[in-house]
Amino acid sequence: MKIIPAIDLMDGKVVRLYKGDPNQKTVYSTNPIQVAKQWESDGADILHLVDLDATLGLGSNLDTIKKILETVSIPVEVAGGLREKSLVVEVSNLSERIVLGTLAFKDKSLLKSLLSELGSKKIVISVDHKDGEIVIHGWQKNTGIKLIPAIKEFLDMGFTEFLLTNVSRDGTLEGPDLEFLEQACNLPNANIIASGGISNVNDIQKVKEKNAFGVILGKALYENRLSIGDAKKLS
Repeated sequence: MKIIPAIDLMDGKVVRLYKGDPNQKTVYSTNPIQVAKQWESDGADILHLVDLDATLGLGSNLDTIKKILETVSIPVEVAGGLREKSLVVEVSNLSERIVLGTLAFKDKSLLKSLLSELGSKKIVISVDHKDGEIVIHGWQKNTGIKLIPAIKEFLDMGFTEFLLTNVSRDGTLEGPDLEFLEQACNLPNANIIASGGISNVNDIQKVKEKNAFGVILGKALYENRLSIGDAKKLS
């Protein structure tokens, strides 16, 4: 199982939001490049970079993301606000993987085109949900689309990589949503990255037992409730 620390960016700073609410923000560092180098040296398998400003339509941290990509040598997946083809292609040329959420649900024809152009391993579909219903646009808009049927549709299209976040757990340290994670991990050919609610190494063990492909570490890592080294011992 891949250990994947998240670096969420707002205004060039490393932050964490509570349940995706930009009004409930904690700043953990003003030096994201240093943070990225730290997680790399601690043994992270992949870095998960999120441009929250782009996600919420507030701006862009693309220059910072480019500097991080130039600095680290481990794989990086980039998420947040990738909704235009030109930007998607630009970022995909720089990073190991790109994460598509809103675009994946709003423009299936473009999504199929990107799949053909970039390949399934390059694209991670972000299936963010509240109580099993997909949310998009920085978790601000409920689509009414059910989680598991949505994943099945993307699998039928040829996608294999998914980022699964229960928004109600994200940034809460309340433990992961194992019920929906298990359902998703049981789908054939689905590589599921679990995100949201991780608070300690026991949570990581529980996620591993559901056969997740990877796990995102966020608030618990930044608040020293666990380390990448401890997580790696379980992975």
